[in-house]
Amino acid sequence: MYVLKCIPLAEFSAAISQDSLTFLNSFIFAWSLPQVSKKDFEGFRKLFHRFLQVKGPSVEWSKINRPPEDSIQPYDKIKAKGLPDNIADSLNKLVVVKLNGGLGTSMGCKGPKSLISVRNENTFLDLTVKQIEHLNKTYNADVPLVLMNSFNTDEDTKKILQKYTHHRVKIHTFNQSRYPRINKESLLPVAKDMAMTGENADVWYPPGHGDIYASFYNSGLLEQLIAEGKEYIFVSNIDNLGATVDLYILNHLVSQPNGKRCEFIMEVTDKTRADVKGGTLIQYDGKLRLLEIAQVPKAHVDEFKSVSKFKIFNTNNLWISLSAIKRLQEQNAMDMEIIVNPKTLDGDLNVIQLETAVGAAIKCFDNALGINVPRSRFLPVKTTSDLLLVMSNLYSLEAGSLTMSERREFPTTPHVKLGSSFTKVQEYLTRFESIPDMLELDHLTVSGDVTFGKHVSLKGTVIIIANHGDRIDIPAGSMLENKIVSGNLRILDH
Repeated sequence: MYVLKCIPLAEFSAAISQDSLTFLNSFIFAWSLPQVSKKDFEGFRKLFHRFLQVKGPSVEWSKINRPPEDSIQPYDKIKAKGLPDNIADSLNKLVVVKLNGGLGTSMGCKGPKSLISVRNENTFLDLTVKQIEHLNKTYNADVPLVLMNSFNTDEDTKKILQKYTHHRVKIHTFNQSRYPRINKESLLPVAKDMAMTGENADVWYPPGHGDIYASFYNSGLLEQLIAEGKEYIFVSNIDNLGATVDLYILNHLVSQPNGKRCEFIMEVTDKTRADVKGGTLIQYDGKLRLLEIAQVPKAHVDEFKSVSKFKIFNTNNLWISLSAIKRLQEQNAMDMEIIVNPKTLDGDLNVIQLETAVGAAIKCFDNALGINVPRSRFLPVKTTSDLLLVMSNLYSLEAGSLTMSERREFPTTPHVKLGSSFTKVQEYLTRFESIPDMLELDHLTVSGDVTFGKHVSLKGTVIIIANHGDRIDIPAGSMLENKIVSGNLRILDH
């Protein structure tokens, strides 16, 4: 789930002038050097021009309606259709695309996030390759994997891809665009030249996953895949371990009659209290549309967060027609709302970066549909709290896919909140001699200097708080059930 921070466009109205566009055009002309695609700069120019032209909110709250019932189908209805004998033919029309532009810095890791080990020494990328290889072997199919890298992740990712040479998966990559950050006051690019190091290290950014359409098209890979007979892509975040190829959704896509083919499916799932900021689907101007919290007027934010009114949220698992992407790109008809993301660079320089979200393009596609999928298809790993869940015995691992253990009596995952001492992966790992048994856990909160011995079992609600200066060592073999542990507990070798 993505939480987008937005600054009102009105803040910039005083600074907007023709001078900004004039400077930008000369900036593009002067800096369009061979090492950076001119198409990147043309894309940025269009996005920046739209940003300068937009006035007021992107949605009128009074025009928002709930989607028609048939526009969001329950997954069980899709699954009830069953699968044809020739499902391999459908798989041969599919391409799996993983969004691989993010770094692991929020979890204290260097390099691409996809290279963090998450289960049995397997990285996000390892698990993805194993999932697709299993499909290809099981059905004698040819489903390729495409990674959308950023300039932050491309080099390291390509080095590691050599290890998959003998796997039964064709792997392609392309890079999303590289855009310059904008000075918040002057509305001019802050880059001094094209360099990526030194004082220019922080002045470039990848412009959000909505850039996939243009970058995919510009890379030539989209045309290549269409020529190979591919028809649909399944797009998801590489850190969502629940986003595996679903044969029932794929079958629903390819079995539609010509003329009524669904060009875009967004997987949504039921919203809980933890998901109140997630984007949701609405009906707007006769089209299915993604509404993000950044677009919501302040007076209606509480209404947007209401679980009773907006009951589902976007998982960012998307199924999209390749030919439709090609058509919309060539018609210059891909319309996505601009996300204005404020940042502060070293030296307290306030900048903005203009981004778009891949799901926001749903309104541009014909016969778009939402499918309300089980929560198990949304298993993102954003923090070490999430990592603890997927490393535990709550899940079993088979052919690269994680599934909830049959031994857990409840289908929901526990709520886990680890404190700041666990934020970085390496420190988190040193605090567990082994991952606790969590099959009967409902809620876990850990704060302060806490370590866990081997074979610890946690059940019900467990809260462990070590105050500043104190330390708590949970002894090996302990079983904590509905317990609050606080104070100071040290176990030292004699």
